[in-house]
Amino acid sequence: MAKISPVSIKYMIHAKFRAEGLLEKPDVIGAIFGQTEGLLGNDLEMRELQKEGKIGRIEVDIERKGKITEGVIKIPTALDQSETTLIAAAIETIERMGPSDAQIEIEKIEDVRGSKRDYIIERAKKLMAGIEGSTDSREISNQIKESKRTSSIQEFSDEKLPSGDLSGKEIIVVEGRADVLNLLRNGVNNVVAMNGTKLPESIRELCKEKEITLFIDGDRGGRLIAQNVTDNADVNYIAVAPDGKEVEELTGKEILMNLRKRIPIDEFFRKRTSRTEEIPKEITEVNLSNKDREKLKELFDNNQGSEKAILLSKDLNEIKSVSVKSLNSALRKSREKPSVVIIDGTVTGSTIEAAEEAETQIIVAKNFATTDTNIKLLSL
Repeated sequence: MAKISPVSIKYMIHAKFRAEGLLEKPDVIGAIFGQTEGLLGNDLEMRELQKEGKIGRIEVDIERKGKITEGVIKIPTALDQSETTLIAAAIETIERMGPSDAQIEIEKIEDVRGSKRDYIIERAKKLMAGIEGSTDSREISNQIKESKRTSSIQEFSDEKLPSGDLSGKEIIVVEGRADVLNLLRNGVNNVVAMNGTKLPESIRELCKEKEITLFIDGDRGGRLIAQNVTDNADVNYIAVAPDGKEVEELTGKEILMNLRKRIPIDEFFRKRTSRTEEIPKEITEVNLSNKDREKLKELFDNNQGSEKAILLSKDLNEIKSVSVKSLNSALRKSREKPSVVIIDGTVTGSTIEAAEEAETQIIVAKNFATTDTNIKLLSL
């Protein structure tokens, strides 16, 4: 009788059975071969398949409970998917084992090659990191290439700043490690992070030697970083992520598009100044009564865990409820300007900026990433 090679196994049929009597393993195996005989034709005759090495050794584990016998069956196959499922379905038709009535139920059909594929991908990633060049496979190749890019992250200077390859003349400066990883992932290698909002001394020195592009988030925090960096170092250009977006979440297409739109720092601050002069905004100071605070507290408590934001009118009536992810867009597009916004989660700088544009007067939330605003911030 031929034996199936462990290397050839494609699928493992897992089944459980129950019999009204005391059985031995040979009773179970005999029933599998005997009662499936002739069901599927000569090509799928189980005895012949086992002789040819297309079905492996059938494993049976038995457990007796009084006069009841229960157990599990494992059948390895080197057949294709459709043939394996036919064998599994045929096994479920077995009604007797030895002298006893019995039932068999297929629990699952396991693709045993899945773990091998996972190993291949992980091993290939490690091998790829140690060689030059690339492979020509498709989906697996893309995963390996991405892993290689992100694994090539380096540490720049004694300050151990996350970076890529800084040997060229042009350098892109971003805020954090996640920004560096995203740029590396999308093929932009000449990047270094400040690791925060404060300008590191090593980047200040780098600005004296290289052509620097500062790539900032599209929110208030990004503009504050731009002001801080340009006040303390010689930066050539500024690139800005789309409104409300952070560099770390941009797609490859968005990264390249916004880097192409970089502008000299003088032009950047000139546009900022003219925009501020054209649209002066002032948020009115709001005083809440105890009754108003109680109502906001109740709405805030009920909103916890919902991952939503509630937009309220000046009378504290609900205008609409939106997901936190779409809040910035909703604030900018809302026809009725919300006086109060209740948010489940931490309020980011970009959300505060959108709220300012919508002339919101009060934001209620648990935490605030920044308090640099004229909006009344309530932490309940």
